[in-house]
Amino acid sequence: MAKQNRFTALLSPQDLPVRPSRVALYARVSTSNGKQDPEMQLAEMREYAGRCGWEIIGEYTDEGVSGSKESRPELNRLMTDVHRRRFDSVLVWKIDRFGRSLKHLVNALADLGAYGVAFISLRDNLDLSTPSGRLMFQIIGAMAEFERSLIQERVRAGLRNAQAKGKILGRPRRVVDSSRVSSLRAAGASWRAIAKELGVGLATIHRTSPDSSEDPPKTCPNVELSRTRSARR
Repeated sequence: MAKQNRFTALLSPQDLPVRPSRVALYARVSTSNGKQDPEMQLAEMREYAGRCGWEIIGEYTDEGVSGSKESRPELNRLMTDVHRRRFDSVLVWKIDRFGRSLKHLVNALADLGAYGVAFISLRDNLDLSTPSGRLMFQIIGAMAEFERSLIQERVRAGLRNAQAKGKILGRPRRVVDSSRVSSLRAAGASWRAIAKELGVGLATIHRTSPDSSEDPPKTCPNVELSRTRSARR
């Protein structure tokens, strides 16, 4: 009786979907050395799904995988089956079993919603198939947007601080002696040879050379290769 009251407190009967639903169970443990057993999570979810009259389509379990990783074998398989619309909802034991990164969580829940798949967290009393659950998702999305704004502001503040200290931002420009380029070019050196000699790229040579309007002679690679072989012989 105590267990029945505990499950009833998690989600009240009026919050449950009216019709039976096809559900997928997802469980995750951080270690696979026997100290953490995903069976505990799965057992509670199976019992809860049975009380709700839901049909369990599949069980997906990641063992020894950190929740901070967005790419997990069984989670990837779960999302693939979401795209195939194999089930109507995803049931997890707790929301941190699905993901700890707020960005990943928001993106994953939005992906589920796009395919009409509800997300239900047993321990957190979160059911996105209900109005209260969708409200909670909006709050989570607002928190993610706030987090992104804070990160952007910190980056801008860091850039302003660096500029105030006289630091030059971006990739430093290479200074090339245009007279040196002209002399090498007059001696018959190719553009590529000049670039190699000065240790810069071809684009830099053409940008700084007064003869940049001249296109380097183009030769067929096969002809050039045959000439090289002939010279070796």
